[in-house]
Amino acid sequence: MYQPPQFKETRLEVLHGLIRAHPLGMLVCNGPEGPIANPIPFLLDAVEGQPGVLRAHLSRANPAWQAIGQQPETPVLAVFQGPQAYVTPSWYETKKQTGKVVPTWNYAIVQVRGRAEIIDDPVWLRDQIETLTGQHESGRSAAWQVSDAPERFIEAQMKGIVGLRIEIAGIEGKWKVSQNRPVEDRAGVAKGYRDERNDAMAGLVRDYGGIEEG
Repeated sequence: MYQPPQFKETRLEVLHGLIRAHPLGMLVCNGPEGPIANPIPFLLDAVEGQPGVLRAHLSRANPAWQAIGQQPETPVLAVFQGPQAYVTPSWYETKKQTGKVVPTWNYAIVQVRGRAEIIDDPVWLRDQIETLTGQHESGRSAAWQVSDAPERFIEAQMKGIVGLRIEIAGIEGKWKVSQNRPVEDRAGVAKGYRDERNDAMAGLVRDYGGIEEG
């Protein structure tokens, strides 16, 4: 990933936070005819200070798991997209001063690399789907559990999936949120996002740009 120094985010807790907040990652692996990309919901297992492990499952009909299994030494890539939004030059103070401005895009993104292991074990898979479901059902007034469905139905469904485990070997983040602009421009971008009710992006521009909320 292209990484200008001013956009690079290295704090592991921040990178992990984005993965947990945006768990639908894009899994990219090498197939016989070129790259294969699939959106997959991931679980992050991590202890403080460690890159961690990603867990997921894929449909058995998805050729990606076979491609991964045939190349166990080849790393895969998982991409997690956080908040993102267009930036209009109209928000820049520089537009009024010189007119020498162009549109751009702001975003926060995390990329993970590591070797992937295919797991075809019903005990592992049961834990995977129960943990994933529990994480996303937590806090709901009528939380659904895997055990709510008939056991034979769940067993049949599990035969149609395989597990995926990625030991994280490399993780990098890029928070491109107008840090490269003059402070007046950053303030204008934060206000523009706030006016459009894009609180997530407004907050990132303020936090990374040293802009006080006003």
